[in-house]
Amino acid sequence: MLNTANAAPCFKDVKSAYTYLLQKEKLELQASTQMGININRATESELVSLHGIGSSKAQAIILYREMFGDFKTIDDLEKVKGIGPKTIEKNRARLRIHH
Repeated sequence: MLNTANAAPCFKDVKSAYTYLLQKEKLELQASTQMGININRATESELVSLHGIGSSKAQAIILYREMFGDFKTIDDLEKVKGIGPKTIEKNRARLRIHH
């Protein structure tokens, strides 16, 4: 018996395939952010879904994490240049710490 549960669909053109992939990525991002964003493992695209976090701040979070190791608390995000207590408070309910 063939298991096709994880098989990608076939498309008649590149535009349809691209649209499908964008929608799939969007749904995966929504699912992961509903559970909360682990600031110690989050990708740039997950981080930019937060209020007040653009691409440059997301990259700064990732760089800080790579240079200094995992964040111990959510409030440790203040150590990243450009992220203050207001940004943390706006996002606190969506942020998680997992090592």
